[in-house]
Amino acid sequence: MTSKFKAALAASLTGVLALSACSGASGGATGGDRLSLVGYSVLEAANVPVFEEFEGTSEGEGVTFQTSYGASGDQSRAVEGGLDADVVHFSLEPDMQRLVDAGLVAEDWKDNETKGIVTSSVVSFVVRDGNPKNITGWDDLVKPGVEIITPNPASSGSAKWNMLAAWAHVTGAGGTDAEAEQYFTKLLQNTIALPASGRDATTAFSEGNGDVLLSYENEAILAIQNGEPFDYVVPDDTLLIENPATVLTDAPESAQSFLEFLTSPEAQADYAQSGFRPVVDGVDLPEVEGANDPADPFPTPSTLYTIDDDFGGWAEADAKFFDDAEGIIPKLQAKTGAEGEE
Repeated sequence: MTSKFKAALAASLTGVLALSACSGASGGATGGDRLSLVGYSVLEAANVPVFEEFEGTSEGEGVTFQTSYGASGDQSRAVEGGLDADVVHFSLEPDMQRLVDAGLVAEDWKDNETKGIVTSSVVSFVVRDGNPKNITGWDDLVKPGVEIITPNPASSGSAKWNMLAAWAHVTGAGGTDAEAEQYFTKLLQNTIALPASGRDATTAFSEGNGDVLLSYENEAILAIQNGEPFDYVVPDDTLLIENPATVLTDAPESAQSFLEFLTSPEAQADYAQSGFRPVVDGVDLPEVEGANDPADPFPTPSTLYTIDDDFGGWAEADAKFFDDAEGIIPKLQAKTGAEGEE
């Protein structure tokens, strides 16, 4: 196991303070920028080797990082409200659009080869060691007696991915919206906790609550790397998760260099070691400890839904499903009493 990887695991196990300086690998160079990165909670450990790798480049010499992690929606609102940020890395596009609307991020932030996406994953099921409830697909989640944990979509980007994946399981197979609502009602009735963030949901599951955790594949892999007695299942039909990042309009030039580095083969290999699927070609994939098959860690599901192809893009999906007043999901949460933590 590499020293960078050990550092990532240590960061996840012990936790990094919400605002902390990440020391550089640049040999103590002075005069560089201190970049403030604001990200969603699951990135905390994964970013440790990425920072170290960047700080060892000529563009990153002397650069250090200050970080803040939390639920994606909460982090976006915090930056809108004045939280210092040079680089933002969120769970999903609507959290970025909030900053575009506030004039803090340029409107053309997606105009690059990856359309602004720097990490990706798929919606997966984290289960107890040995999968005692034999959970293999979406229909198993709504069986009597199955207890589910998923984050709350009011604060967590991870939750929105999870819930749209569940919806697509019905409509993608030809079901109507009404049938999807029936399925989703059963899913919420089996949900025993909706913590504020993806990381909080993992913590609740690790404390012994529930039979299955809806989560990012990479979060499942990281938990297993950290010694949690979990297994995980990538269902045959699931949703591609795409996480955007960009710089703020007043960020220093080094922030743009770091943003470009995030989609380099080197950084993508670092992210892959923490369970993220690469977003560019040409990445020399390592064996990924904690994956179901470390030598082939990211098999393609039989059916892989996407936000653009199956939901009309995030602008349409966010309004239809998650609008506070008219969204389908908040209404179903209120109907079932599964309104969760914020």
